[in-house]
Amino acid sequence: MMTGAKRKRNAVWRKIQAVRFEDVKVWCMRRLPILKWVPVYNWKENLVPDTVSGMMLAIQQVTQGLAFAVLSSVHPVFGLYGSFFPVIIYAIFGMGRHVATGTFALTSLISANAVERLLPSVSTNFTTNNNSEVLGLSEFEMQRIGVAAAVSFLGGIIQVAMFMLQLGSATFLLTEPVISAMTTGAATHVVTSQVKYLLGMKMPYISGPLGFFHIYAYIFENIRSVQLEALLLSLLSIVVLVLVKELNEKFQRNIKIVLPIDLVLIIATSIACYYADMEYIYGLEVVGHIPEGLPSPKPPPMNVLPEVVTEAFGVALVGYVASLSLAQGSAKKFKYTVDDNQEFLAHGLSNVIPSFFFCIPSAAAMGRTALLYSTGAKTQVACLISCVLILVVIYAIGPMLYWLPMCVLASIIVVGLKGMLMQFRDLKKYWNVDRIDWIIWVSTYVFTICFAANVGLLYGVVCTTVTMIFRFPRAKTLNLKNVKVEYKYKTEDNCESLKQVKIVSVNNPLVFLNARKFHADLTKIIQKDSTSSQACEDVNKCEQNTLLCSFSNGSCHGESQSCHTERCVLILDCSGLDFFDYTGISVLLQIYMDCKSRHIDVLLAHCKASLIKAMQHGGNLESEKPVFFESLSSAIDAIQIHRNYSKFSEQSEV
Repeated sequence: MMTGAKRKRNAVWRKIQAVRFEDVKVWCMRRLPILKWVPVYNWKENLVPDTVSGMMLAIQQVTQGLAFAVLSSVHPVFGLYGSFFPVIIYAIFGMGRHVATGTFALTSLISANAVERLLPSVSTNFTTNNNSEVLGLSEFEMQRIGVAAAVSFLGGIIQVAMFMLQLGSATFLLTEPVISAMTTGAATHVVTSQVKYLLGMKMPYISGPLGFFHIYAYIFENIRSVQLEALLLSLLSIVVLVLVKELNEKFQRNIKIVLPIDLVLIIATSIACYYADMEYIYGLEVVGHIPEGLPSPKPPPMNVLPEVVTEAFGVALVGYVASLSLAQGSAKKFKYTVDDNQEFLAHGLSNVIPSFFFCIPSAAAMGRTALLYSTGAKTQVACLISCVLILVVIYAIGPMLYWLPMCVLASIIVVGLKGMLMQFRDLKKYWNVDRIDWIIWVSTYVFTICFAANVGLLYGVVCTTVTMIFRFPRAKTLNLKNVKVEYKYKTEDNCESLKQVKIVSVNNPLVFLNARKFHADLTKIIQKDSTSSQACEDVNKCEQNTLLCSFSNGSCHGESQSCHTERCVLILDCSGLDFFDYTGISVLLQIYMDCKSRHIDVLLAHCKASLIKAMQHGGNLESEKPVFFESLSSAIDAIQIHRNYSKFSEQSEV
């Protein structure tokens, strides 16, 4: 008789044999997005803009790589590696076409906590070269990058585990106010960490709870130790960077290639520092020796993994949240979809595999994504082209960066965080839309400042969830209602004017818990109606939060051609929308803009004053026709008047 173990082996073997080639192909296409877009890549139309974007991206990757490596308390050359290997991995597994992964300020700051805690630095000058066996760097520097690589490795393992657990579906808990507050607070931390370089001060590494305030206390206590030369060079660099970047943004429509001011500044200050011998005459701190070539792969030290668990979780969560928000924004802007779980896998592997090549933790950055937008990048080919140029820097140009002043690198970091710091302007929007979200933003920012980015993120999620639990009982309607609307119009007389008019009745509070589902269901209805050739449709029901009602009842006998010439109209009946948050308002505005791009008019009926005010402050509702109406009947009357006027105008022209 067959034993149990043998039966199990046979069952497994039968399952393996049952796997078809098509199944393997589908799995590979799903998990390796590069196999989808490379075969259909339009070389004629996309290669030139991708090449231009790749060149500009390479310049930014090099400057940020050097700067964020210093921020991570490791040798600057490891930032160049971190701008090369993760980019290739994400291009293979990632779905964001305009997501440029690489070194990232927030993850670098988190990994620096582990590096400084386990291997505190005596001096931050990188000119020391003890000619160790690896890359010609000192043994101390190799130990420090070992800790940072361990953080990257474990953080990537956590992200891959989250992918396997399908936790991407839980990202709805990460609302926009929480992400905005966390990234703004973390950016403030990064700026604070660079103050010592901007001022040319020698100060110990300070971290932990309330470390933000201890740093400024130390600076004010030792204000006389400020190096005047470093301060003046920092101020000059910041002014030049800000002015040129503003001019680039202003004239980017007229010029195809913007001035790479970061590269120009690095070259100019390095030459000036070399010929003026600023390192020895003025004591100006410089980057120092940059090794040539790529290192041989080596696993990160596994013995330090238990000691960097906290930082690894911070890298996994903060890096993923920041990257996912950029990927989703890119997908929304260019009309494609991003799988949240696949992004977990892509960023996890972008941390695990490069950790064997002495890379610091990686993630996508807002500045690099904005650069790809402005330079007209089409696909991840732009990022791959940047890798080729970074490889040239690693093998040929790197040693020339010896004389680059550290205060200039700090200036590049600070100016590069402008986009995150400008998120303070969103406070006015949150106050006008939902003051609860405003309070959550402010408190999350304070927690991030007082503790750390991962603590602030955790607080924001918990605070949002608890607040929603207490707000839901105040809602009058929580379940879907089957709304029936009757009108006194005669079907024969008004069939033509009521064709392609749909009503969606929103009978639930629209908050972050159900906003994504609402948007997905309504998008399916819109896509179905836009591709359908029928003039009259039956009642369609959306089971979660929407109910679609057609005013045409199938007894219409008018000319079918009119249905194709008249614009479709979608009416949102908001009588059951008891309350909302910022995420809900954002979804409504996104639906409005999506429909507008599909040439579908959107009207909102039974709107409360608070909803009208929130939508007006949340977005620009520019339309020739009114958007908000007191009732469904007034919205229908407006549609009839507009269509009758259009017909009259056409007849008059004839």
